[in-house]
Amino acid sequence: MTKLPKYTLSHDQKREDWKLTNDATGRVAKRFETKADGTARGALRKAVGPEGASVRIEKEKGGYQEERTYPKNRDPKKTPG
Repeated sequence: MTKLPKYTLSHDQKREDWKLTNDATGRVAKRFETKADGTARGALRKAVGPEGASVRIEKEKGGYQEERTYPKNRDPKKTPG
C-alpha cells in the first residue's frame, strides 16, 4: 500500500479562516470560513480528492484535535483510533 498524502487543517490568524494545507508542498489546497465548514458533510474528503489522504485537524489555539483518514478503508490498522 502506498503512503497517503498528509494535510493539516489549521486556523489562519491573518485571514481569519481555516486552511487545508498539503504538508509536503506547503500549498493551501482549500480554505473554509469556519472549522465547522471544513469538517462537516464530507468537505475534507472532497478537498483531498479521490486518492485519499490523512488529515490532521488542529485546535484554534494550537495543538492537534484529531486525525482523519479518507477514504476510511485506507486507515492504517496498526494505529489506535
